[in-house]
Amino acid sequence: MSGPGPSGGSARSRQRRRQRIAEHVVRRGTVPVGELAQAMGVSVMTVHRDLEALAARGVLRRFRGGVSALPTSVFESNLDYRLGVHVAEKEAVARAAAELVEPGMSVMLDDSTSVLALAALLRERTPLTVLTNARRVLGVFAGCEEVRLVALGGEYSRTHDAFLGVPCVEAIEAMSVDLALVSTSAMNAHMTFHQEQDVVLVKRAMLASGTRTALLMDRSKAARTALHRLCPVADFDYVVVDDGVAGGLLVELREHAEVRVAEVSDQQ
Repeated sequence: MSGPGPSGGSARSRQRRRQRIAEHVVRRGTVPVGELAQAMGVSVMTVHRDLEALAARGVLRRFRGGVSALPTSVFESNLDYRLGVHVAEKEAVARAAAELVEPGMSVMLDDSTSVLALAALLRERTPLTVLTNARRVLGVFAGCEEVRLVALGGEYSRTHDAFLGVPCVEAIEAMSVDLALVSTSAMNAHMTFHQEQDVVLVKRAMLASGTRTALLMDRSKAARTALHRLCPVADFDYVVVDDGVAGGLLVELREHAEVRVAEVSDQQ
């Protein structure tokens, strides 16, 4: 296999390497640039470019000769970071979740990147009524004549590229939909979690508005916790995960909800 080119390899290889760098720094806390170059098998110059990109996305903090991790709650909330990690898993989960949606339904979609991946697939399942607080999800459906699109407004969050806050919760509480589809930061066999209170309140309102509810989770979010409890797993009708989730956890999840397991076609 040939080594990386001047820019550090293809776009896909750069994305994967930057994810590995972020995870390495989070584990270690503070890491010298030379150590990262050796661990990733690339040049110091390539690592500097990677660190510059990660710092710009709010994932890491650079200092002379090294890099340190921002608090997990900071970078895990950053949309640009979330869009670039576990992409194959999210796409697989989205494909499986799309099977829950039938033409004619009303669906509520949150601001998660897993649900954003789902949104693109739902363009083929029209007619639909779609309600969302996510600006990018609105963009997916803006040109669809067979989609009745409802924006759930509120205070705009640049970090999430979505609308949150009391006005958003009140807008959601005025609605009732056939299916609410959400994702969140963490899950164990019994409970779901998120690190931000404002986001928890919006997701809870969405779940209360749905006749049926679905949770979309890739393997990186399983067997974890975060600061705020969202709701029990048993509150969901469906839990959709990828095939990297441990078998023991799947057994426990099936005690609380219907679990659908998506096969990831591009595992690396």
